[in-house]
Amino acid sequence: MSTTAKLYSLNLSNTKTYLFAAIFIAGNLLLPQLAHLVPQGGFIFLPIYFFTLIAAYKYGIHVGLLTAVLSPLANSLLFGMPPVAVLPAIIIKSAILAVAAAMAAKHFGKVSLVGILLSILAYQVIGTGIEWGITQNFAIAIQDFRLGLPGMAIQLAGGYLVLKALAKK
Repeated sequence: MSTTAKLYSLNLSNTKTYLFAAIFIAGNLLLPQLAHLVPQGGFIFLPIYFFTLIAAYKYGIHVGLLTAVLSPLANSLLFGMPPVAVLPAIIIKSAILAVAAAMAAKHFGKVSLVGILLSILAYQVIGTGIEWGITQNFAIAIQDFRLGLPGMAIQLAGGYLVLKALAKK
C-alpha cells in the first residue's frame, strides 16, 4: 500500500529544518513519557524511534538526524531515560533509522509500507549487530526483537498512518 505524498529534503541552512526537528524532538520527549507509564513500556513500545522515523521519511536526512541524535540526549538529560550507558546504542540505532527512512522515502517517492518496513528492519538488524559489538552481550543486543515487536508494529502501522495523514496537508 502506498499513497502519493509531498516528501521534502530540507537542508541545514533552512530554518524549517530546525523548526521541524524541534517539533519531532518534542514528540520523542512526550511519547516515551507515556510509554513509561506501562511497566517495561520503553522496551516494548520503542517510543524514542517513532518521530525519528516520521521526521526522516517526511522531511529528509537532516531533520531525521537532528531528531535521532537530540531526542535520546534530551530524554536522558531531562528524565534519566535512556540511561547514559545505553545512549550510544540508541543514538546509533536512531541515526541508522533516520538514514534508512530518508533513503526509503527518496527511493519510493511516496509513503510506502514497504519503505517504512525496510527502514525499521534496517535500523533493527544493523543496530542489533552494532549493539552486540558494543555490549558484547547477544541477549542485550536482541532485546528489541524479544520485547519490542509491538513497538516495531506501531512504528510500521502508526508511521504509515501519520505519514499518510501528513500527505493530505
